[in-house]
Amino acid sequence: MRSAAVAMGLLCACLTGACEARLPGPASTADDGRHVRREERERMVAGQIAARGVRDPRVLAAMAAVPREWFVPAELAAHAYDDSPLPIAAGQTISQPYIVALMTEALALHPGARVLEIGTGSGYQSAVLAQLTPHVHSIEYVPELAASARATLAAHGLQEIALRQGDGYAGWPDAAPFDAIVVTAAPPAVPQPLIDQLAPGGRLCIPVDTSDGLSELLLLVKQPDGSTTRTSLRPVRFVPMVGEARKPH
Repeated sequence: MRSAAVAMGLLCACLTGACEARLPGPASTADDGRHVRREERERMVAGQIAARGVRDPRVLAAMAAVPREWFVPAELAAHAYDDSPLPIAAGQTISQPYIVALMTEALALHPGARVLEIGTGSGYQSAVLAQLTPHVHSIEYVPELAASARATLAAHGLQEIALRQGDGYAGWPDAAPFDAIVVTAAPPAVPQPLIDQLAPGGRLCIPVDTSDGLSELLLLVKQPDGSTTRTSLRPVRFVPMVGEARKPH
């Protein structure tokens, strides 16, 4: 009971102004549709996210602010706040809300952080990141998903997110360095170009394949000398990173 009470207290603090979540651009207008299913989002944040240990109030507020139904297929909209991933186009998935929040919290974003997302997918993680910083770059490998995510984000006032279609293994060198990088597909090993594009003190949250068919969610922090520390966060399931990541290096 105590964990549930703590979770609800954190969420209430976010929703009454004790923390801030920026709603960028036109999406901040009162009639943008964010009021629809608001109670479902609040229950999701309290029961699925805060109760499992995510504590950053800005992350909780961001998760409460972004309607997940915008990013799932219409026929699955009724399941938008289920405690699970959901299928989207091209055999891909939109991640479980808790995992989106966990990875976002691990990045420890400050308001002006430059962040790179590898694997735009539906655009949901991008939209959550955009509540925390105006400097979001995202790369999607599948052309169909890149086009769909761009259209969805623009339709809801999030067109300031820089999105391009391509292989995310090489990162986005001309926009580097980044304070944080989040990867939403699992490679066999951490891509060196992504480490190279982290600023000193930068954080990389990435799932990496393991031998048992799962992935290990890692947090890498870049030190001033260029080395990294690694922390294992938890086992997870992610779609595989394809393209250059599958070639021998």
